[in-house]
Amino acid sequence: MATVNDSWTEQMRRGGLELAILLTVAPGTRYGLEIIRHLQEFTDLVVTEGTIYPILGRLARDGMLKAEWQAAAAHPRKYYTLTAAGRRRLRGMVEDWREFASKIDRLVQAAGKEAANEPL
Repeated sequence: MATVNDSWTEQMRRGGLELAILLTVAPGTRYGLEIIRHLQEFTDLVVTEGTIYPILGRLARDGMLKAEWQAAAAHPRKYYTLTAAGRRRLRGMVEDWREFASKIDRLVQAAGKEAANEPL
């Protein structure tokens, strides 16, 4: 979807990516490519390996994710699991996200009422 300000859209996307990753890992252990595929299939977010692996590494260093190499059929994969600290952070992030989105929605609705015949 093209927007008036692709830079702003990219900033917004990057800002929500950590939350999207934590939400993807919350139900259970996943490896990197599986996270990428889930984000693309479930949300249409296209995330490259060059974008996701540094975030996964940082989240693991920060104690939000546990990273563990496991032998797979063809080759070993690093699997990521949400830690207790990661679950607390995720709960806080979801709460913050909902509060922020609610405030923006109120502004959008108010702008729509004020603009009357000028839809946003």
